[in-house]
Amino acid sequence: MTATRSTRQRDVITRVLDGAEGPLAVGEVLIRAQTDLPGLGVATVYRTLKLLTEQGHIHPVTLDGETRYERAGRGHHHHFSCTGCGRVFTLHTCPVALPSGTVYPGGFIVEAHEVTLYGRCPECAAAPADA
Repeated sequence: MTATRSTRQRDVITRVLDGAEGPLAVGEVLIRAQTDLPGLGVATVYRTLKLLTEQGHIHPVTLDGETRYERAGRGHHHHFSCTGCGRVFTLHTCPVALPSGTVYPGGFIVEAHEVTLYGRCPECAAAPADA
């Protein structure tokens, strides 16, 4: 029975990450997964995220010193962090034209890059400033 329960927990956590608009923090995964599994605990979420990372299904993203998780295989993308609500969104266009192999001034050879843009998401931007 434990194996079935673990599989259900993995399935729910995987669905949560697949449906997310961007990488999620552990607490966000927990809250969203508890909709389907009210008794789910944070230790189980940590164990499951570790397992899914080891299996290559998800990967960690560090933003502002906080580890978040997103589904692997999304290809080249960047993130937008809302300073209003704290949500993080995946951006599917690249704001930086630095392909791998580019020689950056000073002799730095680019292998990859990560960009996080900060500002207000459409919801927060539409809200009155005093709200």
